[in-house]
Amino acid sequence: MPVTKDLSVEMCGVRFPNPICLSSSPVSNTGEMVGRAFDAGFGGVAFKTIGKGDIKIIHPAPRMAGYDYGNKKLVGLQNVEQISDRPLDHNLRDIRYLKKNWPEHVVIASIMGFSNDEWRELAIACQDAGADMLELNFSCPHMTVEGSGMKVGQAFDLVEKFSATVKAAVTIPVLAKMTPNVTDITEPALSAKMGGADGLAAINTVLGLTGVDMKNFIPSPNVGGMGAYSGYSGPAVKPIGLRCVAQMAQHPDLGLPISGMGGIETWIDAVEYLLVGSTTLQITSGVIHYGYRMVEDILEGISYFMEDHGFDHISDFVGKALPNVVSTDHFDLGRQGIAQYDLDRCIGCGQCHVVCQDAGGQCLTWNSATRRPVMDESRCLACMICSFVCPVSKPPMITYKEVPGKPEVMPPPSL
Repeated sequence: MPVTKDLSVEMCGVRFPNPICLSSSPVSNTGEMVGRAFDAGFGGVAFKTIGKGDIKIIHPAPRMAGYDYGNKKLVGLQNVEQISDRPLDHNLRDIRYLKKNWPEHVVIASIMGFSNDEWRELAIACQDAGADMLELNFSCPHMTVEGSGMKVGQAFDLVEKFSATVKAAVTIPVLAKMTPNVTDITEPALSAKMGGADGLAAINTVLGLTGVDMKNFIPSPNVGGMGAYSGYSGPAVKPIGLRCVAQMAQHPDLGLPISGMGGIETWIDAVEYLLVGSTTLQITSGVIHYGYRMVEDILEGISYFMEDHGFDHISDFVGKALPNVVSTDHFDLGRQGIAQYDLDRCIGCGQCHVVCQDAGGQCLTWNSATRRPVMDESRCLACMICSFVCPVSKPPMITYKEVPGKPEVMPPPSL
C-alpha cells in the first residue's frame, strides 16, 4: 500500500494540496488539459502564458526538437513555441472553468505584456477570472516580439518596473519568473523583490541549440530550412536549475519563496529541488515525455521519502540542504581519500584503467592475467572518474574512501 502523507504546502499565503504543478507551457494550454492533470494528481498549474491579444501569435512548425543521448530518449528538449495563441477571453474562460470545478487546486495565471498598460490590464483580468496567483513571464528566450520575455528579464530595471505595475493593480500574490540566461540570477530576482514581487519562479528554459543536421547543415528544429537559438529544457538542465534555485534561496537579501523547475522527472528530482529551497515545483518536459500520469510516482516517492526520514510536512525539509551548499574555498582540503574497489564484483572491462591513464592520476596499472586493475594508492587523486564509467553500478563497485592522514597528492612533474 502507498504511504500516505500530508503533502500540502503553503506559498505566499496560498495553500496547494501538493507542491507538484504544471509549468506554463504546452502541457497547460487549455482548461480541459489542466483538468485532466488535476485529476491525475497535480496540485496546481501555471497556466500557459497569456497575452492581451493585440499582437497575433503564430507558432513555427515544427516547434520542438528532442535531444537523445545514446539509448536514452529525450534527455533534452528544444522548443520554439511562444505564448498562448488563443484569444484572451478563451483563456480567461478556462481559468474560471478550472476554479469552478477544482476549487482546491491552485491556478497561477502566467502573463506577458508588451507595454506597461498591458501588464496591468492582464493582471486585473486574470484576477477577476479567479486566478489564485500571477506569474510574470520575464524569461521566455524565444519570443519574437521585441521587448518581451527574456529580454525583459535581462533588463533589471524593467523587471522592477513591471513587477511594481502588477503589484499595484492586484491583491493576489505575484511571482516573477526568472531567466537562467543571465550572469547572476539573483540580480533580476532582487529587482523583482524591489518591485514588490511576493515570490519567484525559476528556471525557464536555457538558451540552446540541440544539434545540426549532417546532410543539410540546418539546426534543429528545422523550420523551413532555418534553425534558431531557443529554449532548452529536460533532465539535462536540472543541475542548472538546482544551482539557480539554491543561489536565490541562499541570498541574504531575497528571502522570497521559490517555485522551482528545470528537468524534474522523478520523485528524487522533486525532493532535490525542495531540499535546495523550492516550496512548489513545476514540470513541463517530464509531462511531454511521460504524460500527466508521472505525478503519481512523484507523489508516492515523496511520501516514502518523508516516511523514511520522519518528516510530517514538506516544510520540514524545504531548504534542508542549503547549509551544506558552499563555495569551493570552504572545503576542508586536509581531508583526502582514494577510490576503493570491490574487485570480487569487477567484470574486467578495463574502462577504469583507460580513463585513469588518460584523464586521472595514472594510479592504475592493468593485470592482463587476472583482468583486474592494480592501484597505487599514493597516486590516486580521488577524482572518482573511474566510478563514473564503471558499468557495475547497483550497488557501485567503486566508491570513495576517506584516508585519515593521507597527504594531498602532488601533480606529476612535467617532462
